Amino acid sequence: MMKILVVDDEKEMRQLLKIYLQQENYQVEEAADGSEAYQKILKNDYDLMILDVMMPLMDGWETIEQVRKVSDLPIILLTAKGAIEDKVQGLSTGADDYLVKPFDAAELIVRVKALLRRAKKANDSDEWLKYKGITLNLAERSVMYEGQMINLTQTEFDLLEMFLSHRGKVFSREQLVELIWGMEFTGDDRTVDSHIKNLREKLHAFGIDKSFVKTVWGIGYKVE
Repeated sequence: MMKILVVDDEKEMRQLLKIYLQQENYQVEEAADGSEAYQKILKNDYDLMILDVMMPLMDGWETIEQVRKVSDLPIILLTAKGAIEDKVQGLSTGADDYLVKPFDAAELIVRVKALLRRAKKANDSDEWLKYKGITLNLAERSVMYEGQMINLTQTEFDLLEMFLSHRGKVFSREQLVELIWGMEFTGDDRTVDSHIKNLREKLHAFGIDKSFVKTVWGIGYKVE
């Protein structure tokens, strides 16, 4: 049974999410703030986390930053803010997806299933990808560059795997949304741009030129 951690300072919201998820046979644990969530993640294994932004003690942004130091756990950011800047900030911080309150139960479940499906697909693989000093271990979902470990989120890893598996192929934003998130994704395809930016910056921090992932103007992205 898949285990999901629900993090929200509002008890009513945690209970609502728990009802939706348990109806789909997910095991659910709760945390009332980011600090409690972080401690739970250090001690337990979860398949996914649903995380609210506006919380006391440790808000969603800080929680993501702390969690990403120890885990590539898939994260859905739950926010009452619908502005594109807030969505971009969430994705830039390390979330894999976002959902704006008030949300529809069916949309929540679709997004949860899409993220879990991607994680399972990755865990079922035992292949390696190597290119220009970069090594992807698809079973462990780890990335090495010249002996140094690069920590990527699940979405960043999926994008890099897609590019390295199809070197030279140009992927449009729409294609990447379909391949990475699935046909059911209802978000803005500018989400792709945020994740590409994060991926470039993380690779660049280890000496890989930002043009490694090339922008093909008017079309999309590729790796030569």
